[in-house]
Amino acid sequence: MDDHTDTTGAPTKAADTPGPSASEGAQQQAWSPEGAPDVEHFLEGPHSRRFEFFRVLRITGEFIRGFRAMHFLGPCVTVFGSARFPESNRWYGLAREMGRQCARTGLTVITGGGPGIMEAANRGAREAGGRSIGCNIRLPMEQKPNPYVDRFIEFRYFFVRKVMLVKYSYAFITLPGGFGTLDEIFETATLIQTGKIADFPLVLMGRDYWQPMLDFLERRMVAEGTIDRKDLDRLVVTDDPAEAMSHIAEAIIHRFGFRWTPGRRPSRLLGERSVLNRTVDLSALSSLLRSRSRARRR
Repeated sequence: MDDHTDTTGAPTKAADTPGPSASEGAQQQAWSPEGAPDVEHFLEGPHSRRFEFFRVLRITGEFIRGFRAMHFLGPCVTVFGSARFPESNRWYGLAREMGRQCARTGLTVITGGGPGIMEAANRGAREAGGRSIGCNIRLPMEQKPNPYVDRFIEFRYFFVRKVMLVKYSYAFITLPGGFGTLDEIFETATLIQTGKIADFPLVLMGRDYWQPMLDFLERRMVAEGTIDRKDLDRLVVTDDPAEAMSHIAEAIIHRFGFRWTPGRRPSRLLGERSVLNRTVDLSALSSLLRSRSRARRR
């Protein structure tokens, strides 16, 4: 994670100023409908030294392009979930509301940039006047960029995209999904478990959808000792957007001591530009925590 230390000594993300206007959405990169056949060749096994050398250069270039595009986003929340849910699906509505809640506190919403849950979260953020970012992957089917992102970055390699989805976020919200979503859940949980990233909130939304998986984790994996109880306890499971945001706010303010401090500025020499148009609303986060605390006392 791209952390630095604030005046309290607690880790914070790089948090800079002003961001995307609605007009930036019209300047998105063109989406490429074809897959990336060179990636298939890359995974076939050993190739010539020339091939491997130039592939490393391409991968390095993709990392640099991603870092440049996302360096000035400010504190983010990443939303994971299926690309296959239509607007009429209940999980689409829940993701849309989560996008709104995140944006109202000034947090940037990052998704995979595609349809379904990703579109819903980006859409909610856009409707609330927040920042909406899409990290798309080139696939031969299913993954098209949604129209609600202010900045759209496309990747050839899944592992590069995964780094971008994790590196800049203070929290991870997961709604129902398939293999890709499960991969994102467990890779993030593994990074937290092994201390590769801080203990950022990992929220699962859709209790009835995730319950069979949670039962397996508890009755089989915890029981057999392949994971610890604390690993399972890190997962916050809820159907309530307010509860999810309260947990995220508690972590950002109290666990990590977040404070908005002057950060890095874009370099004109390097052709960089900021995408921030507002700062994190710490008063809104604190108010959310207070209202949640009152509700618990009742």
